[in-house]
Amino acid sequence: MSASMFDVRGRTAHLAWYRTDEAIADVAFLHGFSDSAQCWEPLLDEMPGIHALAIDARGHGESGLPEEPFRYTALRDDAALVLSSQPRDGGMVVVGHSMGAMSAAYLAAARPDLVRAVVLEDPPTGGADAHQQDEPWSEPPWLTEIRALDLPARVAQGHANDPDWPNDELEPWATSKAQLNPHMFDLPYQDPLPLTDLLTEITCPVLLIHGDTERGSLISTEYAERCTRAAAGDFNATHIPNTGHSVHRDNRQQYLAALAAFLNHHR
Repeated sequence: MSASMFDVRGRTAHLAWYRTDEAIADVAFLHGFSDSAQCWEPLLDEMPGIHALAIDARGHGESGLPEEPFRYTALRDDAALVLSSQPRDGGMVVVGHSMGAMSAAYLAAARPDLVRAVVLEDPPTGGADAHQQDEPWSEPPWLTEIRALDLPARVAQGHANDPDWPNDELEPWATSKAQLNPHMFDLPYQDPLPLTDLLTEITCPVLLIHGDTERGSLISTEYAERCTRAAAGDFNATHIPNTGHSVHRDNRQQYLAALAAFLNHHR
């Protein structure tokens, strides 16, 4: 992996962000829970020719953690703040994984001026009770165990958990776990809205990428069909077999092929 994929680094309010070059970005990347912007570097290393922006979510990577409930509306507004600070005519394509995918869906629904198209990699499906008040939450035990290890041990554990991941994925993944701000779990949390509800508000083109639920994917083929029926705009679902929740790590080449085809049409 190139050590210099992100040549430009900056901050907007509490948010750290990174660009591959000085040009205004045309594709923005939002990472998943407990990852960081640096986790996109192995993928971007194989995507020459795009001007990428990646953002550390609040409480992740080098971003700060505001003293307020941890909600998807806040993650949406964070992404909007950074994209608004370096706007591109017609908006950017926004690519998100997991938590970042749901954040991207919230952003596309609320700020069509900033998003020209959106890629959702295995987002959570959301819940019908998301309008209820914030609730306490806690750090997942697997994350507590990983964070207690030193970096080499975290890398080794990552390889043991997912032996088919490319080697260049392991160190950014392991590093990001130590960067997570544990105070996040002291803040109230609110589940996201159902993805199908958000899709009724998204008018730009959407690509949903998912794997197999038996391998950990949050999106089933049946739920992807429900998303197709709910979507207000141009919508396509791509199932990449034999992958789980981190499709881009489980099968980078098929993920890249699907992403490149979408970007060629909408970037």
